[in-house]
Amino acid sequence: MSDAYDNTLELNFDVLPGELEKFRLRVREFAQDVVAPRVQDLDAAPADDFDWDMVTQGHSIGLTRVAIPRDYGGLGFGMLGAAVALEEVATVCAGTALIFGAAMLGQAPVLLSGDPRLQARFLPLFSGDAPVLACNAVTEEEAGCDLIIPDNAVHARDVMTARRDGDHYVLNGRKRFITNAQVANFASVFANMEGFPGATGLTSFMVPLDLPGVVRGPVADKLGYRLCLGSELTFENVRIPAENMIGDEGDGMAINIAQSNMARASVAGISTGVARGALALAIDWCDTRVQGGRPLREHQFTAAKLAEMTSKVDAARLLYLRAAHKVDNELPAPQYEPAVAKYFADRVAIDVADLAMSLAGARGYLKSFGLEKRLRDAYGARIYEGTPEVLALAITESLYDEERA
Repeated sequence: MSDAYDNTLELNFDVLPGELEKFRLRVREFAQDVVAPRVQDLDAAPADDFDWDMVTQGHSIGLTRVAIPRDYGGLGFGMLGAAVALEEVATVCAGTALIFGAAMLGQAPVLLSGDPRLQARFLPLFSGDAPVLACNAVTEEEAGCDLIIPDNAVHARDVMTARRDGDHYVLNGRKRFITNAQVANFASVFANMEGFPGATGLTSFMVPLDLPGVVRGPVADKLGYRLCLGSELTFENVRIPAENMIGDEGDGMAINIAQSNMARASVAGISTGVARGALALAIDWCDTRVQGGRPLREHQFTAAKLAEMTSKVDAARLLYLRAAHKVDNELPAPQYEPAVAKYFADRVAIDVADLAMSLAGARGYLKSFGLEKRLRDAYGARIYEGTPEVLALAITESLYDEERA
């Protein structure tokens, strides 16, 4: 055996570095002690019901500022910390995880900007005594994927507009399906500069949502992720200072791609959490349910399903940990690893929840068991931050990228 490799070095994929491991355990305690007792009632509540107390308790342990650098009052754990934390919360409730995940996404363009003045103005606001939430306003009625695929930009239709007016920009348009829009203090908003076809002049702005002309629409009544609120944002001649522009005019497409490459690792963490929660229910059920004189887990068909489920959950976690680590250590954030992690984990969430349902039988079909909610939630991540089709394009593009080869 070659001595070129020091096999005494330990690669431990189960314990995170120092303070991050302690943070993960605090988040796990929050998920189990604060979120879990409320989930069933909140999931069944009217679509516009929102638990500010739960969010406040999550804020108190740092879930609204995980990725913000310590210089600006954040925890400084980057995307690795965000992904790990969101897995813990999503193991109990994906919707609660997305409240905090959407807030992080709203912060992402400012983090990516590298502009110390912009960062100093906005990032410390998320570290006060009371929770401050953000949202990321990209999607529109006629424009979704066209705002993230550069070759599609010219074909985008009816995109929200921005017009320069002295030392301000004037925004007009409507955004749809925006998580946290109903409760956020700020939105990172993407609008196309007037005079540019499609979305070829896409530009990003940080917009306080208490400005005149901002209208929050009704909350959508969703299949899953019911604990986070998704709604419309309408902008009617909203004037924002030019200093609120992120980057330069026309940088919006690049910023949107970069923030997606950042966020996909954390969304993969959410999907991994959904799968892990479903797996935990299945493990407990198969240990206590007796058929043919033996616990279900001792039957070959059941054992095969449990083995498949746990293998997929572990693989999904390893993929998102790799992706998040690369996002935190490479500039620009890579496209391939986050896309692969999300592509895989999103499918795993659905597959594992479905297999758990087949093992639980009639019990799994009951709301009180907690599994049918996880199955509903499992489908959500296939929509936001890249559908399987968009992710497949990103992955395949990377496979043929000469620089990657």
